[in-house]
This record gives sequence, structure tokens and C-alpha cells, in this order.
Amino acid sequence: MAKDSLVKGTLILTLAALVARALGVVQRIPLVFLLGEIGMAAYGIAFNLYSMLLVVATAGIPSALSKMISERTALGLHAEANRIYRAALLFAGGAGLVMTLFLYGVAPYYADSILNPQATLPIRALAPALLLFPLIAIMRGYFQGRRMMMPNGLSQIIEQIFRVVTSVVLAYMLLSHSMEWAVAGASFGGVIGSIAAAAVMVYYALRLRRTDTAERAAMNAGADRTQEGVATSSLAFKTIYSQLFRLSIPIVIFSMTVTLIYTIDSSIVTLLLKDQVGEESAREILGILVGRAQSLAGIPIILAVALSQSIVPIISSAYSQKDMKQVSDQTGKVLQISILSGLPMVLLICLAAGPINEFIFGNPKGSAAVDTYSAPIIIALTISAIFQIVMQTSGAVLMGMGKMRALVLGVIAGIAVKLAASFVLAPWLGIYGIIAATCLCFVVMTWINLSVLRREIKFRVLGARWVGLIVTTAVITAVGIALDWLVQAYVTPFGSPRPDAFLQTVIICAVAGAAYPVLLMLTRTVRLTDLQHMPGPIRRLVGRFAPRLLSGGKEKQGS
Repeated sequence: MAKDSLVKGTLILTLAALVARALGVVQRIPLVFLLGEIGMAAYGIAFNLYSMLLVVATAGIPSALSKMISERTALGLHAEANRIYRAALLFAGGAGLVMTLFLYGVAPYYADSILNPQATLPIRALAPALLLFPLIAIMRGYFQGRRMMMPNGLSQIIEQIFRVVTSVVLAYMLLSHSMEWAVAGASFGGVIGSIAAAAVMVYYALRLRRTDTAERAAMNAGADRTQEGVATSSLAFKTIYSQLFRLSIPIVIFSMTVTLIYTIDSSIVTLLLKDQVGEESAREILGILVGRAQSLAGIPIILAVALSQSIVPIISSAYSQKDMKQVSDQTGKVLQISILSGLPMVLLICLAAGPINEFIFGNPKGSAAVDTYSAPIIIALTISAIFQIVMQTSGAVLMGMGKMRALVLGVIAGIAVKLAASFVLAPWLGIYGIIAATCLCFVVMTWINLSVLRREIKFRVLGARWVGLIVTTAVITAVGIALDWLVQAYVTPFGSPRPDAFLQTVIICAVAGAAYPVLLMLTRTVRLTDLQHMPGPIRRLVGRFAPRLLSGGKEKQGS
């Protein structure tokens, strides 16, 4: 079980997250059809509250654990790293039990307080998943610290497959009983998913134990480092927990930012909009936000999350060894990759929001709110994703460097802006004011993170090439808007909304998606030398369609 590099680890986690996200979007299609916007609102409330408590239950320990494991592994203290892992598992078991009981008990009070009492049963149905997911998260953090990303990626895919199948089947079977029970059945899919993910992680943990045992046996012939590891293996759990919590409390505050924002929205949308549009319409708008927009807006940040998980142990290892050049190089690299890869996804979803929404979700209940609000809400929330991408990756670098105070400061400032702006803008702009408040939150956090990084290290993301990226974005936006109008007006060969929307989506995404790399090359935002440092599969793909690019780059480098 070899260690994964930044690029390989990121690719593994990105592919896994893409598959998992795609399955999650696929899951929403039958659920929207079965449950409608009102049912999806209750489902989204349960899921967002559960997600926030899951972060609290693990107390940021997976990321803190990754940092501590990578540091000790780099220094050869393997036995101490294993003892830290065992201590984290014990904590996760206790925290999962406490949070499960808490979520089950608080469900009716929370649902009543946000004017969505039908969310009580779905929240309680999802509560048992908290028993296993803290343990799964700890195991993922351990493998991440050992720079082994395959177990994490595979467990995400298996978890999502079982979750999707169970959610849809139970929702369909229980719909004849009542809408509330159908939503609860959809929520219970998370419990089945947690069991499947746990099975995958246990398999890899046993496999890694056998590998470590064999390696220790081979090195047991009087190696000094092995003896040093044994000598430090009696590290007290009290000391371990002290170090873990000192790191994890700031991390949990940072890690739960997005989940907390979505939970805030789930809690305040109905309250803030009911006087403007009526309570029933406010719930439908909430269903659109949590059932459609949040699932699509989460796609562009997939690579950023994968990069964040991969970069923390690498930055931690380099920073612990005072290798500041590697810290600077990796910081610039991870920010550049996240921006260049996240931006096209933001553009494609925004430009094709109408056809994408119609094709994936449709309007099975014939709701006027769905026709009016769906595409604009998807566009507005997806725009904020580009700031979330930079916030996520810059925060991960700070996390790897141990700059926890800056993370906490950024989160506090961002959430304060989010709350204040929501209450100020909602009466004026409605749901779009609440989404604008989310975007402002990410902007504030991004600015704070980058400001702190600039004081600590020198790094370069794109330099003068920002102009080319802006030009590329402007051209694709103009072309995409015109193309969206044309295809919706004239490309309707099937005479049926969903097939027509599928064809329109393909045309817009194909043209805009193909134009993005071409414009990056024409504006010299991406150069031939950049292609030389891309992963092998991408170099081979470029070489197949444009072999002269790579050969020309090599010739120029050699000349």
C-alpha cells in the first residue's frame, strides 16, 4: 500500500467524489418526483442538520489526525502514530453515541422551531448513521495521514451506492403510508450507506495492519528508529487528546462552515420569506434550494475538497521539516489547480442552469415556484462556489501549517457577515438576498485566509495570467448566454421537455466546455510548460489529440 503523491491522491479523491456526487444527483431525480418540493425541504433539513452534527461529533479529528499522523510518520515515530489512531477511534465511538441520542431527542423541538414539523421523523431516521460515521471519518483521516487515498475514495463510492438505492426504494415503498414516512425512508438510506462504508474501511484497515506487521518484522533486526518508536508508544491518552483537541477545535469550526451555512439557510428561509410569498411557497423555495441548487452547486468544489484532503499531510510534513520552499511551491500549485479546474464547472452549470434543471429534476408537481425560482437560484448559489473553492484550499494550507487562529477568525467573521447580510438583504431581495449573504461569507473568509498566507510565505498562483483568465471567462459567458437563448428557442426536436432539455444541455456544455481550454491556450493562461507537469493520463490525452503541442513544448524547453 504505497503512498500517494499530491496529484495521484487528488485524482483518486476527485474521481471518487465525482462519482459520489453524480450518484447523489441521480438520487435526487426520483426523490423530487416522489416527494415534491415540500418533501425535499424536510429531507434537506434533516440532511443538513445531520451533516453539521457529524462534523461536531468527529470534532475535526480526521483533519487533525491526518496532520499528526503525517508529522510522526515523517519523523519515523510509527508506533506513536498508531497509538494516536487508537485514541481517536475511542473518542469517535463515544462521540457518535452521544450525538445519535442528542439528534434523536432534539428532532421535534428543532423541526417545530423552524416551522417544518414534518422534518421530525426524517431527522430521527437519519440519527443512527452518527453511530458509525465518526469512526469512518477517523479511519479516513488516518489513511489520509498515511497518504493512502484509495480506501477513502472507494468507501465514498460504496457508501453512496447503498445510500441511493436504499433511499429511493424506501421512499417509494413508504409513500403509500404517508409523505412523512416516505421522507423518513429516504433519510434512512444514510444509515445503510454508513454500514457499507464502514465495511470497506475495516477491510482496508485489516489489510494495512498485515502490511505494517510484515514491515516491522523485516526491520526488527535492531533498527534504532524502530526502538525509538517503541519507546514513545506509551504516550498517554490524556496527552494525545490534548494535542488532538488543540488542533481539532479550530479545524471543526473551519470544516463545518459550509454545512453550517446550509443549516442556517434551512432554518431561516421559511421564517424570512413567509411574509413575502406565503408559508407554503417559502417551503417550496426552500425545497428548491436544498434539493436542487445545493446538490448542483456542490459539484465545482469537488476537486477543491479533494485537493484540501491531499494537501494537508503534504504541507504538514514539509512544514514540520522547515522545508518552506516546498510549502510555497505546493501552495501556489494547489490554488492554481483549484481555480482553473473549478471555474469551468461553475461556468457550465450557470450557463446551462435552465436545461440542466429541467432535464435532471423537471417539475413533476407542476409548481409555479419551480418554474420561477429554480434556474435563478441554481445560478446564484453556483456563482458563490468559486469563492468557496479558494476558501477551502487556502484554509487547508493554513491547516497544514498549524495556523488555526486565522481559520477561526475567518469563520467567525464570515458567519457574522452571513447572518447580518441575510436579515438585511432578505426583505429586499428575497431568497437571492440570502444567497448573496452566502457569497459574501465566502468572500470574507477567502480574503482573510489569503492575507494570512501572504504574511507567512511567498507564493504565486497565476501572476500576470489573471488577465487571460478574465478574458476567457468573459468570452465564454457571452457565448454561453447567447447559446442558451438560441437552443431554448430553436432546439426542441422531440417536443417533450426532458429530452429537449437534455439535448440543449449537451450543446451548451459541449461548446462552452471545449472553448475553455482553447481560450486558456490562446490567452496563454495555460502554457506548454504547464502541460508537461500535468498527470500522465492527461498528457497522453493531449498528446493523442494534439501531439504537436507536447512535442513543441519539449523542443522549446530544449532550445
